[in-house]
Amino acid sequence: MSTRRAFLVSTTAALSATALPAVPALAGTGAGAASPGPHPLGIPLKDVLLIGGIVAPGPDGRPACWNVSNGDPAHINAIDPVTGEVSVAAELPGADGGWTAAAGPDGSVYAGTWGSRGRLYRWRGGDTAEDLGVPVPGDDFIWRVAVDADGKVWGGGSPMAHLFRYDPDTGAIEDFGRPIADQTYIKSLACAGGKVYTGAYSQGRIAEFDPATRTFTELPKPPGLPADNKLSVYDIDVHDGRLYARIGTANPSTLFVYDIAARTWTDEIPDAHGLNISPPDADGGVYFIQKSEMRRYDPTTRKLTGTGLTFSGRVQNARSIGWAELGLPDYPGKSLVGTLWRGHMFRYNPATGAYATLETKVRRDEPIEILALGAGGRGTVYAGGFLNGGFAAVDTGTGTPDFHRFSQIESVLQTRDGSVWIGTYPEARLYRYEPRRTWSSPEYSPGPDGTPDNPERAYTLKEHVQMRAKALVEVRGKIVMGTVPDGDRLGGAIAVYDPDSGELEVTRHVVQDESVFALATAGGVVYGGCSITGGLSTTPPTRESGAVFAWHVRRRRKLWELVPVPGAATVTAVAIGADRNLWGIAGNTVFAISPYTRKVVRRFTVGAGRGGGDLAVVGRYLYASIDGNRVYRVDPWSRKAPVPVVEHAHRRLVAHSDGRLYFSRGAELYRIDPRDHAPGDDH
Repeated sequence: MSTRRAFLVSTTAALSATALPAVPALAGTGAGAASPGPHPLGIPLKDVLLIGGIVAPGPDGRPACWNVSNGDPAHINAIDPVTGEVSVAAELPGADGGWTAAAGPDGSVYAGTWGSRGRLYRWRGGDTAEDLGVPVPGDDFIWRVAVDADGKVWGGGSPMAHLFRYDPDTGAIEDFGRPIADQTYIKSLACAGGKVYTGAYSQGRIAEFDPATRTFTELPKPPGLPADNKLSVYDIDVHDGRLYARIGTANPSTLFVYDIAARTWTDEIPDAHGLNISPPDADGGVYFIQKSEMRRYDPTTRKLTGTGLTFSGRVQNARSIGWAELGLPDYPGKSLVGTLWRGHMFRYNPATGAYATLETKVRRDEPIEILALGAGGRGTVYAGGFLNGGFAAVDTGTGTPDFHRFSQIESVLQTRDGSVWIGTYPEARLYRYEPRRTWSSPEYSPGPDGTPDNPERAYTLKEHVQMRAKALVEVRGKIVMGTVPDGDRLGGAIAVYDPDSGELEVTRHVVQDESVFALATAGGVVYGGCSITGGLSTTPPTRESGAVFAWHVRRRRKLWELVPVPGAATVTAVAIGADRNLWGIAGNTVFAISPYTRKVVRRFTVGAGRGGGDLAVVGRYLYASIDGNRVYRVDPWSRKAPVPVVEHAHRRLVAHSDGRLYFSRGAELYRIDPRDHAPGDDH
């Protein structure tokens, strides 16, 4: 599998996920003895996730709901809005998923993706879409594509944020540069009236591009937006001379209406869900989800009308939306149709008021990349999913998962009382799950009627503008979370939560302008590893090096901070070694800090790649994940360099009380017993 960068909605937005090529396990340690390789435990997280979508003619010429589904690889799917059957499920080789799809006048369907960079694909028939390459070198993600009246394809992504155009007649790709010089995301895009409109991820900024003059003009911001706002232009649609811009976040946000000819904003509609609005009906009205209901908006009268079609759960937005003649008794003429994120479809008929939400036949067992690992009790390890989300308790002997739909999971911690704490994206939410009780999440996967919430939400850090719950530790009965801020900001936080009293203390900028990526604890003190990065790559850092800090939980104050590796942007992991020193990883350096002298007492340079990774403690040894493809054993009492014990592509690494290590590679989970790697041969 080639190197991939995936969206981390921060995240990361945005966010960045990397899977590296598999490398054979090391032949042995210093003595040259054979070394058992990792034992595969299968794929614990599988589900369906639809994002990019459009209603356009299918292979038979009738309207279909086209959607990109995440997977390995991703697929472009055509769904019959009458039966839910899938008439097309074409692979997008090299792509993990796609946020956007558009249809050409010749029946082609285009998808902008992430995975092996930001690639553009075209489906013209068959089981595999055509890879048109990376339109903008350096882009990891194509956020939106649209087709203009001449059949040319426009798109943009991140982090280059260049507007590009693909000509299907010649195959030529033209790069027009950045619409807004200091913005690194084109988050939204639409074509109309010979112009192209792009929305930036931060500061609510919209640009209009004129292909004839090759000039960008920034539109005025809607009234009411603060001049220093950090909001994303999440969606843009243009219909009948009006531009509809949803400015906010992935959650319900304000939809602003702009009269293009008059060059003025005419309306604002709160709590619109996105991701798109429908093309107009015969009377000019458009439809979108607002306050959990599909509603019709008349741009002339500015009146909103309910339809009765309602949606539940945390995620309520249309992944494709448009019009189709269904030929069903209660659906005469054209009906509104579309799809939802978990593979369902909806329909509504304006004439009769009939509506329904139905299952489709889209594949529901696509692998989900593991983003978080946590050690459970005897015979259990917990896995949390990226983007699609999902939570699984995995049997460490058989690999059998107990899977549940859930949010994107950033961190998992099982505490001494058996509770499992789950840190999620977005809004840095914390949940408490009791494994002995029935799972029931009203936001994502409800249990039987009357079942109490489990996991139960403890808090959200939305009001503290935090987005990612990167790390969790337990300190004398309290749960401490380390976070990354929301959007175009710097300054993570630590949140100290008392489960007994419900008291929550949030301290932002524990290290000024740095995010908290890792936590460890000893003696009532929390130690954190930090990163100079903010919520998005749109935020230039103000510092040069990631720091380590110590925070006394009872005294509620910082004891000290220091930079362990000057020039290293991120301290990716920290852990307390058997020698009672604080160990960490920054870049390609494994270091140790004495909590007593508050000085770095050991440094080792290991690996030769991007560095970073997790730290796990098993007995007297620490195990350091470096470069995403090698695990080193560190003897805290030895002056000798760390020794590589396994070489295998991976992302997350965790130690279990059974003395074994567990790590993830993409969607796959592995187990390895470090005792099989003869520590005596290292010295």
